[in-house]
Amino acid sequence: MILEMQKAALDFVIAALEKIRETSDRLPRASRLSVERLQFVAPNKADLLAPIRERVRICTKCPHLASSRTQTVFGVGNPDAELMFIGEAPGADEDKQGEPFVGRAGQLLTRIIETMGFTREDVYIANILKCRPDTPPGSSGNRAPTPLEMQTCRPYLIEQIEIIQPKVLVALGAVAVEGLLGSRGTMRELRGRWHSYGGTPLMITYHPAYLLRNQTPSEKRKVWEDMLQVLERLERPVTEKQRNYFL
Repeated sequence: MILEMQKAALDFVIAALEKIRETSDRLPRASRLSVERLQFVAPNKADLLAPIRERVRICTKCPHLASSRTQTVFGVGNPDAELMFIGEAPGADEDKQGEPFVGRAGQLLTRIIETMGFTREDVYIANILKCRPDTPPGSSGNRAPTPLEMQTCRPYLIEQIEIIQPKVLVALGAVAVEGLLGSRGTMRELRGRWHSYGGTPLMITYHPAYLLRNQTPSEKRKVWEDMLQVLERLERPVTEKQRNYFL
């Protein structure tokens, strides 16, 4: 939104200067330079993310993950998003498809996003780790990333956040919190209240996978109450239906 406003303002000034050019025999050098400078527009965020995506694609900083992954999972969504969700690491489904949150937990996250009034294309979704944590041969499950793996991969996420500049961050689960903030804590202590990451409001809530394991209505309601806080922080209108919604 800010970039669009800036571009609109620049376009207006440039048009005015071009009008001066048309009505003058010769545009003064200072004005000509002004036109050239004003024609500069801030780089497209997708273009800024592209070289980071490529560095991630060929990354071998964790040799054991580089050798076991099918592909890296960089992130997906709107580079200009005002809302960014952060998980812990790709699972088996994400490793196959190259997109975060596409398995059962991802389907639940999509439902949450859509009930908030967004689509997956409106927000941005990424993980602390860009590779699926390796598991023993024959194992069909997933494992949590180690502190060292998160520390190694975290700079990529930091770059993503710095470029996207969301208005609100949502960390999904305790592992994502540790990877993002570098500190441990129980979800009982962390969730449901506002934190800060580099000056950006951060809401911590349960990972969708937790809700799949724990079908207790009260736990699901907690996550939705967290999302209502996010909507209010984003100054989004909240309908009565949304307020009374249960996952």
